[in-house]
Amino acid sequence: MNLFFNILLMLATFVFMEGFAWFTHKYIMHGVMWRWHESHHAPHKHWWERNDWFGIIFGITATLLIVLGSEVDSLRFLMWIGFGISLYGVAYFVFHDVIVHRRIKTKYQPRSTYMKRIMKAHYIHHKVHEREGAEAFGFLYAPKKYEAKAMSKARRSEEVK
Repeated sequence: MNLFFNILLMLATFVFMEGFAWFTHKYIMHGVMWRWHESHHAPHKHWWERNDWFGIIFGITATLLIVLGSEVDSLRFLMWIGFGISLYGVAYFVFHDVIVHRRIKTKYQPRSTYMKRIMKAHYIHHKVHEREGAEAFGFLYAPKKYEAKAMSKARRSEEVK
């Protein structure tokens, strides 16, 4: 039974991380830490971006939680929270760095409506190269307004005005 709750805690942490990542992206990365995040919105030819420090910080945080939770019995739950953060980090890396930005070359082509929508939202976010004015701050979730048919419907209604 304890394993069930630990896995539930890990999955809840994973879901929480999407909201936390959205908040961090919108208000920290596009706020006080723009100097780091700006490297991600600017064209470049090198493999390292100053923005990658965010992933390092989240990775260190997850590692510390896992180590602390595995060493102190009364804090065991922290290990599962660390696992949830790590799971989110892996999903983020595969989606964001491999599939969307192709930092590791792949021939993946999205087929599902979900993947097309989330990728479209991310590309729309990157149309803005400035601190202000960007939209779609999520990483693994995007509202349905970013689906192709919803976007074409919105464009048609703008043309009518």
